[in-house]
Amino acid sequence: MATDRPWTWLARGWADFLAAKPVSLAYGFALTLFGWLMALLLFETGTAWAILPATAGFFILAPLLAAGLYETSRRLELGERPGLAEAVAGFRRNGVQLAMMGALLLVIHLFWTRVAGLLFALFFGFGFAPTLADLPLALLRSEHVLPFLVIGTGFGFVLATVAFATCAVSIPLLVDQPEVSFLEAVTVSLQAVMENKGAMALWAGLIVVFTGLALIPFFLGLAVALPLIGHATWHAYRDLVAPDVLRA
Repeated sequence: MATDRPWTWLARGWADFLAAKPVSLAYGFALTLFGWLMALLLFETGTAWAILPATAGFFILAPLLAAGLYETSRRLELGERPGLAEAVAGFRRNGVQLAMMGALLLVIHLFWTRVAGLLFALFFGFGFAPTLADLPLALLRSEHVLPFLVIGTGFGFVLATVAFATCAVSIPLLVDQPEVSFLEAVTVSLQAVMENKGAMALWAGLIVVFTGLALIPFFLGLAVALPLIGHATWHAYRDLVAPDVLRA
């Protein structure tokens, strides 16, 4: 597959976004609201330092939350005009296997959150609790901030790579084909990533860039970025996986 193929997925995803704008925006604003609530909770509990790790963990779970967007794109492909009820029905097409996939992603999420907390305590100590206003300056003044960022980013990269390879196409596959198990879907996803390293590396990079830019205006950009990526992921699945071969 051509390395630049992800741009085609984005173009098709944008077409789906426009074709089902009410569903796409409802999804996007719901996830944005979740981001606000998560940030507020961390502020109130005095753990504002955990916003970035928690946000990274949230995006580990995001592919599962986007099952309704995959169902929307699937129905658009069939010539239908799906609404929010039809999108939500995507979670029921293969509910048990999607739940098992969610459990796997949740374990990765919790592991990453625990690692981030332990690393923060290791480098800054349990007594390090500046106010939100003082946090950036306090971190910059610490001699431990550079090794913390290097090691933390390294751990995050490894876990993000595992999560991406695991669910690159597995969840759209589970939504599309209810007879497939989550282990079969994960296997197919890993194979698709390994066989199309160039295209998938670009796709992963585009996801990081789009979501990173979307986070800058206090999560507001997620209202568009996440639905766009969700719809585009459906088209990535359709490009990378041959359903007729899987059914054989």
